[in-house]
Amino acid sequence: MTRCGLSCAIAAFLVLGVSCMDDEMAELMKMLRDNCGEETGVDLSLVEKVNQGADLMPDPKLKCYTKCIMETAGMFSEGEVDVEAVVALLPEDMKTKNEKNIRACGTQKGGDDCETAFLTQVCWQKANKADYFLV
Repeated sequence: MTRCGLSCAIAAFLVLGVSCMDDEMAELMKMLRDNCGEETGVDLSLVEKVNQGADLMPDPKLKCYTKCIMETAGMFSEGEVDVEAVVALLPEDMKTKNEKNIRACGTQKGGDDCETAFLTQVCWQKANKADYFLV
């Protein structure tokens, strides 16, 4: 799969959980989760709790996990969320539903890059919690 394809898939998961995907996409998401999980040392049960409806928890490793995923997807660089990239990566049906919220959230600045990525994710989750999913 191309980097663009992976980025699109990640954007879809980060903003609006996708309930169906093919096996290749599922494997790519697992690889991303495993790589960022290993890189940050996050307790992946926290990710599962979020995906079961819990609010994002202010765990330092979870914050860096969100940064890792967003950087890998090309949506975060040098402390800034690339809102245009996030919006451009979304399929049309998701764009219609989420573009306004993504733009309104912009980059939610924190004390460091991990916190900035995390606070932006918190904003996305609050804007559409029913559909929010974290890879």
